[in-house]
Amino acid sequence: MKKFVSGDEAVAMGVRLARPHVISAYPITPQTIVVERLSEMVEDKSLKAEFLHVESEHSAMAAAMGVSSVGARAFTATSSQGLLYMSEVMHYVSGARFPIVMMNANRSIAVPWSIYGDQRDSLSQLDSGWIQVYVEDAQEALDMIIQAYKIAENKDVLTPMMVNLDGFVLTHTYELINLPNQEKVDEFLPPIDSIVKMDINDPKSLCFSTSPEHNMEFKYKQHVAMLNAKKVIEEVDKEYGDMFGRYYDGLIEEYKTTDAEVLLLTVGSITGTARVVIDKLRKNGQKVGLIKLRYLRPFPEEELQKISSKAKVLGVLEKDVSFGYEGTVFTNVSSALSKLENQPQIYNFLGGMGGRDISKEDIEDIILKLIDAHNGKKIDRVQFVNLKARV
Repeated sequence: MKKFVSGDEAVAMGVRLARPHVISAYPITPQTIVVERLSEMVEDKSLKAEFLHVESEHSAMAAAMGVSSVGARAFTATSSQGLLYMSEVMHYVSGARFPIVMMNANRSIAVPWSIYGDQRDSLSQLDSGWIQVYVEDAQEALDMIIQAYKIAENKDVLTPMMVNLDGFVLTHTYELINLPNQEKVDEFLPPIDSIVKMDINDPKSLCFSTSPEHNMEFKYKQHVAMLNAKKVIEEVDKEYGDMFGRYYDGLIEEYKTTDAEVLLLTVGSITGTARVVIDKLRKNGQKVGLIKLRYLRPFPEEELQKISSKAKVLGVLEKDVSFGYEGTVFTNVSSALSKLENQPQIYNFLGGMGGRDISKEDIEDIILKLIDAHNGKKIDRVQFVNLKARV
């Protein structure tokens, strides 16, 4: 069935198809439509779930943790300062291995106060122990909500998952999507059967304390579970594609990279615009290609190395900055490629912060700079895109 919906509405439809038992919600722009639509679905009984309108994002995550601790399926959503406010509980959730799924509408962090999008909120939470995926459009958002539960609830993973959508660019724009059949989703995603739960027949301690003698072993197991997620993500993507006809190439997607000497790496919705620019430059005879980094955690190190190993130059375009250093995505990419014997030259382009547009012309300019670098011209390693202020 085809539907013309916004990215937020696509997420809500994906959540309904995943049949959560409880939705804990606190509205924040630009996530608000998600929880509004879910509350309407609960009210009209098209979604059989409990809807908890809590008093804050901190409480939303705490409630979701309580839901998951009894073996039920939980969903929540947030954005920006709300994500930061629930950050304390996110570490409880990941450490306790509760497979909660959350949508985050990527939005700038104050100050200056802004309701518009960039990716500094979720990237600041990379070390929270949550799996992080970034989607390109509304269809991918819906599909990833369904996949997220299957990945998070896998017994070799048992790790919460955050599905990120660019604020307003995806959350509030409308697209035609294919809505999967509920029976097929039920076949793909059976009811949760968590082993991390209160059970009178199998009593165990949850969210416990440890001494220095044991603490590191629990963190190691959490780390291994995140690494295990790589294989599970690939398997779930393959299974989903076989059932619904849409494959997303697992952790990382490549576009016209086979003979590319110059590569651009993007995250999220900007990928669609970059793909158009790549096509234009290809018609002009330039050997350029595109990498869409879908997952930031677990980080697809081996896959990125394989795609990049034949390229001469790689640029990372991202919507954040780690003040006083470089972009967070770039730091991760640079670390991965430093392990190659013949790593490409790598450059960082920072833009789109606070919702500023990154145009096709901007992206073409970035790629032409990378081509200049390939031809021997010296360019800055870290650059801000369209920086207008005199500093």
